[in-house]
Amino acid sequence: MTLASIWFVLLFILLMGYAILDGFDLGVGILHPFARGERERRISLNSIGPVWDGNEVWLLTAGGALFAAFPAVYATVFSGFYIALMLLLSALITRAVAMEMRSKVTSPTWRSAWDVAFFLGSLLPALLLGVAFGNILRGLPINAAGEYTGSFLSLLNPYALLVGVLVAVAFSLHGAIYLAGKCDGEMRMRLETLVPRLWAAFALLYVAATIASVFVAPFLFHGILASPLAWVLMIDTLLASIAIIAFARAGRYKLAFLASAVTIGSIIALCGVSLYPRLVPSTASLDYSLSISNSASTPISLWAMLIITLIGVPIMLIYTAFVYRVFRGKVVLHGDSY
Repeated sequence: MTLASIWFVLLFILLMGYAILDGFDLGVGILHPFARGERERRISLNSIGPVWDGNEVWLLTAGGALFAAFPAVYATVFSGFYIALMLLLSALITRAVAMEMRSKVTSPTWRSAWDVAFFLGSLLPALLLGVAFGNILRGLPINAAGEYTGSFLSLLNPYALLVGVLVAVAFSLHGAIYLAGKCDGEMRMRLETLVPRLWAAFALLYVAATIASVFVAPFLFHGILASPLAWVLMIDTLLASIAIIAFARAGRYKLAFLASAVTIGSIIALCGVSLYPRLVPSTASLDYSLSISNSASTPISLWAMLIITLIGVPIMLIYTAFVYRVFRGKVVLHGDSY
């Protein structure tokens, strides 16, 4: 149980890393249609050009960790979400191709078509990931054998769609803050106007999703008010979200971005605390839920993966920090830019 609990925490840390890092470049893609003129579109693309592919490594690592640590969850969730996962992969591939192909031809029609592909390839993953996470929080129709008994359409329930929109708006806010720190002039001025509006939309949607959770997934709140960690995370979320708008209005976008990252991380951590020890609640019966006790790998597998993780993750963190340091500062366009 101790090893399984450690892997539960590690899995959510990997999800936090992905949401914080790939979240902002998905957000930049969602905002891409609002860029004015070719120069602003290129600034948008080049702000994430050096880092987007490294950011997606966190998602691959989280998927691999789920497979190794909790294979029963991997099998059930990936089979239940099969169509959604294919749509997600298609969108991510389309997004990557759009970034590479857009600059190959100078035709406005060519570039406009790839701009649309880049936008959809950013919006769909944010929505799909949010819908998937909403369904996990709400619970899936899992029978006593641990098998998913629902359909693709059943995943598109109002609660999951609400969480999907919340995630898309949160990523858009995260991306707008990041982009504001990478540009100047009129583009930055418009982003400075947009950030408070996105923040207000995020705050309203978060409150709505929290209220909806009380009715849709009341088990998430069982015992959570007695948990000191849950209170710390709730206070942290509140203070960090307030800090976003305070720093943004002061024009300190590096600190606003940090506050946004803390907000996203705190929300995901709070969801983890609410779910524990379940990984996937069952709507048929909570007794059928997939938890750390009935879905974990053998101890030797967990130990082996833990050793690999303790070696690999620091390397990944060092590489990520190095890349962000090299490409820090404002975007400067040149001949080799997207």
